[in-house]
Amino acid sequence: MTTASLSHNPRVLSSPAAPVCGEVERYTAHDVPLGEWFIKLLDVPDPDVSRLGGLLVDNGGGLEVESQAEGRAEVVLCLPEAFRDRFTAQVLDNASPSVAKAISSTLDAYRRSTFRLDCRATPLEVGKRTLIMGVVNVTPDSFSDGGELLDPEAAVAHAQRLVEEGADILDIGGESTRPGAQPVSVNTELERVIPVIEALASHVNVPISIDTSKARVAERALEAGASIINDVTALRGDPAMRAVAAHSGVPVVLMHMKGTPRTMQRNPTYADLMGEIVGHLRASMTMAVRAGVSEEQIIVDPGIGFGKTLGHNLEIMRRLGELRSLGRPILLGTSRKSMIGAILDVPPPQRLFGTAATLAFGIQRGAHILRVHDVRPAVHVARMTDAMLPRPSRS
Repeated sequence: MTTASLSHNPRVLSSPAAPVCGEVERYTAHDVPLGEWFIKLLDVPDPDVSRLGGLLVDNGGGLEVESQAEGRAEVVLCLPEAFRDRFTAQVLDNASPSVAKAISSTLDAYRRSTFRLDCRATPLEVGKRTLIMGVVNVTPDSFSDGGELLDPEAAVAHAQRLVEEGADILDIGGESTRPGAQPVSVNTELERVIPVIEALASHVNVPISIDTSKARVAERALEAGASIINDVTALRGDPAMRAVAAHSGVPVVLMHMKGTPRTMQRNPTYADLMGEIVGHLRASMTMAVRAGVSEEQIIVDPGIGFGKTLGHNLEIMRRLGELRSLGRPILLGTSRKSMIGAILDVPPPQRLFGTAATLAFGIQRGAHILRVHDVRPAVHVARMTDAMLPRPSRS
């Protein structure tokens, strides 16, 4: 990720064809065509605002200044589809290098549809179809299935069933990250997950992900046979995790979380929900790349339920496609979560149908990987949704 992208935090906004984005809906009061591309940027110098505004207006688009101070502005560009490709070329002559780079790299990132992740001996082709990540919680206190798989033999048998049902990835975790969960020691987490990973490594033909924020646990799990790191702290919780991820070269899931599992649900607030999530993930990506992680090995996760209210979670679902501005595969974890329980008033084991609705909707909005407890139903949802909505056509 470029410094320009960090400073301007550019993103393509959700399609105004679906009235989910207040930043776009304001255009209904302006003489600006709808149904095109909308790009938001921060910290744009006033001369760039004038030149870009003139360029866009001359070609059937427009520019809206959302706020302005000390010679710089927060803007939304309205870019007509017919002008998009020419605009990418002309922006180099009509904007400062950092703004031009932010715009062009974001458009390129947003349009990317396929990826290849190198999971050591097992490469993953992402984007050709939706992939399913099966959850294996080796914990006594996970929100949905705590204690069910604490015995290593039970966890291994369950994981093997998930692979038989169609899981493309297994995600093994030994520490609950539910709201209010208390941390566990490195040794406790190792005792829970390492026997399971060692037993599975030679018996399953799918990549194994270690769900941890501790560098030592990730390191030992990789030695035992794991080939993906799934860190809910986005490599921020344990600074040593960056070196482990870089040295191993395996794919890394970076998730957005506001606070920690202990504090994240204490009245979480956002001034700009999607802007803050995209900015946090972009900064985490930059930090990881600077530490030696290949950008081509990064997966992003908006962190449904991690420091978000019900309203926040629903808005993230509606605007999930804005994460495509980062140019990386999107992992979505909604399975059995509290937002489903809040709407349907049912406990976690009865949230299958609600989960299925979020999965289909998430695929339509751009999710590439679905993290789920119930693999077989998720496979059916994904295959059916993929057939109706081929990935290149997703909005």
